Amino acid sequence: MNKREIFDQVSDMEKQIGELYEQLGEIKHQLSALLEENHRLEMENHHLRIHLENMEQDSDNKDVSSEERKGKFPSEGYDNLARLYDEGFHICNLEFGSPRQNQDCIFCLEFFDKKTK
Repeated sequence: MNKREIFDQVSDMEKQIGELYEQLGEIKHQLSALLEENHRLEMENHHLRIHLENMEQDSDNKDVSSEERKGKFPSEGYDNLARLYDEGFHICNLEFGSPRQNQDCIFCLEFFDKKTK
């Protein structure tokens, strides 16, 4: 094997690695979009379940005072943080308020996991 053949093989490998890297980036982008959609749907499902439970309880207990019902709804602050996250901003203490650039943040998602459990 001469030097030129070795150089050509290395060049071909470099090209293949570059193509694989691009494919990996595309898959990562698709995975990020799926994770965001999954999280959004989980949050929507959670809120709908709470709303449904509250509607059922309201129909059963018409005389429940507003103060008693207030404790059953998610807090306003939590809703504001969920809205900020859905708008594309970090809510974690590490990067609070900075744009997420269409990527999930494990620290932000951990906050939601703690809240829903």
